Amino acid sequence: MLGIDRIAGILTSFALLICLMLVFGIKPLEFLTSITIVAAAIALLTKDYITNIVNGLIMMFSDQLEIGDKIQIGRHIGFIRDITLINLVLKNDAGEIILIPNTLALTQDVVNFSKNNTHQVIFDFEISSKNEIHLDALEETLTERIKKYPDIVFAEGAQLNVIERKAETFLVRFQFPIKTGEKPTEILVKKRNQPGFDSMEP
Repeated sequence: MLGIDRIAGILTSFALLICLMLVFGIKPLEFLTSITIVAAAIALLTKDYITNIVNGLIMMFSDQLEIGDKIQIGRHIGFIRDITLINLVLKNDAGEIILIPNTLALTQDVVNFSKNNTHQVIFDFEISSKNEIHLDALEETLTERIKKYPDIVFAEGAQLNVIERKAETFLVRFQFPIKTGEKPTEILVKKRNQPGFDSMEP
């Protein structure tokens, strides 16, 4: 429905443009023929926009991404709020709106957590490279903490990975599957298991 709505908008724009030409006595075919060089220049300048529009329509008509899905593109994780002709609109857990060009969404690896039978809770945090922290021990400690909630957490699927090495810090990701994708459950688990802080008991 979203794709059909976008196509209808494009066709309506073209129809209005042709109507305006006819009102002013301009024949559309002759007009296009007379500005061939200008049209070629415009096509060259708008190549990226056209590519984004085509990729946006591809996503709209595919069943791989849907509004409401929780996805990861590169370092960005969030829920799809809209798919426009130019951008994929995400909203992350902090409430920030992230605009990702459609071309980028189709050329990068995309993880769709909503297409899984389980849903992932993801913590990203930084560790100073000056501290002597053993990642294996940290992973074991964090895994032990989430084992307190066997009714909603799959502790066996927990994993800790370094996703980026910076000059003075490591960007680390701890993630684990939960048994339900309901937002309140995910928020509850995050509050009780913030890395680096004491567990928040109910």
